[in-house]
Amino acid sequence: MDDSSLIWDDGALVTIDQRELPHEVRELRLATVEQVIDAIKTLAIRGAPAIGIAGAFGVVIATAAHTTDGVVDVARTEADAARIADARPTAVNLAWAVRRVLSKVPLGADAVLAETLAMLAEDGRVNRTAATHAADLVQRLCPDRPLRVLTHCNTGRLATSAFGTAIGAMRVLSERGAIENVLVDETRPLLQGARLTAWELAEAGIPHRLTIDSAAAWAMASGQVDCVLVGADRVTANGDVANKIGTYGLAIAAHHHGIPFIVVAPESTRDPNMATGADIVVEQRAAAEVTGFGGVTAAPVDTDVFNPAFDVTPAELVTAVVTELGVVYGANAEGAAIADIARELYGRGWMPGTAGNISVRTGDTAVITGSGLSKGELTGADMVTVRIADSEPIPNQQRKPSAETTIHTAVYRTTGAAAVVHIHPPYATTAATRAGSPDALTLLRIADYELIKGLVAKEPDGTYPTVLDLPVFPNWPDVARIGADIEAYLLENPTAAPVLAIAGHGITTWGDNLSQARDRAECLEALCELVARTGRRQAFTASDCLQVARSDQRVIRTRPSRLD
Repeated sequence: MDDSSLIWDDGALVTIDQRELPHEVRELRLATVEQVIDAIKTLAIRGAPAIGIAGAFGVVIATAAHTTDGVVDVARTEADAARIADARPTAVNLAWAVRRVLSKVPLGADAVLAETLAMLAEDGRVNRTAATHAADLVQRLCPDRPLRVLTHCNTGRLATSAFGTAIGAMRVLSERGAIENVLVDETRPLLQGARLTAWELAEAGIPHRLTIDSAAAWAMASGQVDCVLVGADRVTANGDVANKIGTYGLAIAAHHHGIPFIVVAPESTRDPNMATGADIVVEQRAAAEVTGFGGVTAAPVDTDVFNPAFDVTPAELVTAVVTELGVVYGANAEGAAIADIARELYGRGWMPGTAGNISVRTGDTAVITGSGLSKGELTGADMVTVRIADSEPIPNQQRKPSAETTIHTAVYRTTGAAAVVHIHPPYATTAATRAGSPDALTLLRIADYELIKGLVAKEPDGTYPTVLDLPVFPNWPDVARIGADIEAYLLENPTAAPVLAIAGHGITTWGDNLSQARDRAECLEALCELVARTGRRQAFTASDCLQVARSDQRVIRTRPSRLD
């Protein structure tokens, strides 16, 4: 079989029987609803995305079985679909996929099949996108070194339809030459890590070592783990994560040792209708899975057993949940660094009270400080993830994003910035306010200071410009209008310096990382202080002012004016 673990062939679902791995790669052909349900219940097919798509194929089979002379018995098909959805209760993907294809049942088996095949193709694309976002995040959190990754259970192409989620992220990292070794939890009691993950990593040529589950915390304590990558079976509205039993313990250990704990899953694994992990029904499985393995009994006869298939990791222990949309929960991934810098700038008086905001790009999303929070007391949990495309927050987050979100997203949409800082340092804010106009964009010129090198790019001849033109935007009451002005200016001026100001409203800077964005803010403030202290007022002129005629959106260039 190819990279896909699920194939539709002449009325039947064909897959690998995961119960037989790694000793035998046996093809499993499922042609009846009962066979699909049994395969899901007995873990011949397992992994949240995979059982979801398998369940959808089960509905295809049910629809065909209950069609006579071209007429579908919808009631009988829906009854079979309900049994399929109930085969495993914890993973949200199974019920989600069955619901999605049920809408096509009245149109016939071909329509259900078309929707299921679309879902199958979509899953591979989604997994690769989520895996790439997760790999990007891991490299931001653990830069400049080959990574030692720890993983639990199985999250590769066997658990999905193709490529994988957490293992997919490892594949991306490996392609980048960023993996030193993967530590694979055996994953008791059915050894999905030992039997399946080790097999998939070997297949992909990724270096790995197998360990017992109870050794993971010691591996972290002894410096053998840089980050933890796992999948999920359900993510609740508040960011709690249900995953294979043993995940919660890993999260506690990772949190204790300050190691990033990242969950990679498709959007279909998120359950916005379930408030917290306390509402999750945790599947209890057969005692025989614990009392022995492979037909060999290890425990005394009639020993009572506690065998939950999953546990629930609280959101506060999760560094980030990453889907195809980017980081959607646990903005702690970038939030700790944002909070550290915010507290530093607060101590300088540059982010007084709740003023100012900081963000970091996370793929197609950005993590930004929450609204109305003291910048001197921020923690990594006080961040909000927003979509860069439309500035809207990802749903079901505890905080609201900063009011200036549109300023940040305008910068991200028009530049390659990875981080943005918006602050209120006194000298730069004063200078911009004096030079600004209430209804037009102005350019504030600063000339002949060495510090300008920190804010401008070299000329083609290798020299640095000696002049910085700082755009000063009007402080519209509607902040979205400020963002629109900024976006229009940066599109028209792609080589503009990575700094701007808003009259009476502070300055905004950006860079390739959070430290660079902060450094540029410091540099601009130092320039403005130099001008103020030296009295070189000639350094400040409004040069080539741009006034936007709001009535018809025409751009009118006016004569330069000189500041007092």
